[in-house]
Amino acid sequence: MTVMTDAAVSVLLGGVLAAGLLCILAAAPRWRAASLTTRIAPYIRDAVEDSVLPSGVLPTVGILPVDASTWWRRARTRMLRGLGDGEALGVRLAQAGLEEEPSAFRARQLGWAIGGTAVGSVLVVVLAVAGSLSPPAAVLPVVCGVGAAITVDMVLTARVRARLARLGDELPTALEFLALCLSAGEGFLDALRRVAMIGSGELSGEMRRVVLDVGTGSPLADALGEMASRLRQPGLARAVDQIVAALEHGAPLAAVLHAQAADAREDAKQALIEQAGRREILMMLPLVFLILPLSVLYAVFPGVFILQLGLG
Repeated sequence: MTVMTDAAVSVLLGGVLAAGLLCILAAAPRWRAASLTTRIAPYIRDAVEDSVLPSGVLPTVGILPVDASTWWRRARTRMLRGLGDGEALGVRLAQAGLEEEPSAFRARQLGWAIGGTAVGSVLVVVLAVAGSLSPPAAVLPVVCGVGAAITVDMVLTARVRARLARLGDELPTALEFLALCLSAGEGFLDALRRVAMIGSGELSGEMRRVVLDVGTGSPLADALGEMASRLRQPGLARAVDQIVAALEHGAPLAAVLHAQAADAREDAKQALIEQAGRREILMMLPLVFLILPLSVLYAVFPGVFILQLGLG
């Protein structure tokens, strides 16, 4: 065994020992309970001078008692400040349909980064034990940690894109259904409640939230505006603006909803055409870089082979 292998084995065994000791200490009860003087000192300060009390029984001025998770909160707060704007991250979380704060998401991202770093460290130790350790392998912990953090962000981005696409697909049908309910004589809030109860998609869930906000005292226009600002989907924001304007000016809502549904369908058709154009370009890549070179090779190789044999 080489010196590097011995060091890797030592690190591995030491890490396992440290993890075991930490688990034992975390599960063990407190070794020394607070004394009676320490427990009652804060409650007799009005009867006894602070100078008479034993030193250390009163909290230091300006320092509040904190729990054991302060270091984790401090770490995720610093990560939230260092990696980007919390407001933009909050908008992305709302668009993805996740009910969590930006600090909680950064904490989860930090946890995945720590886990990736640990996995990379284990891989380095395994490579060292196997005798295959090379200098580039030393950066595996950093690469795994950064890759895990980036993967979490990419998953959030993909979820936002997919949910916004589903909202855009559901918007024309929901607007047509609202217009149908209004044409049948229902009020807009009742029509909104009916669509929210019957529907099962992403937009129906957002409508249920709007109905809940209105039921708890929020004005209908404010609840709709809050939904549009939270999701920031262009078609939905445009439809909400038109609906709010129609409610304020007394315009016929059914006609407005039909027009917005037609616009949403036109936007969906345009997006489909653009997507088809991008897919057509992507379909050309294997043709240009795979099929065409093989065709040229099949056409040229027999002639080159005959020339090499001297039969031409």
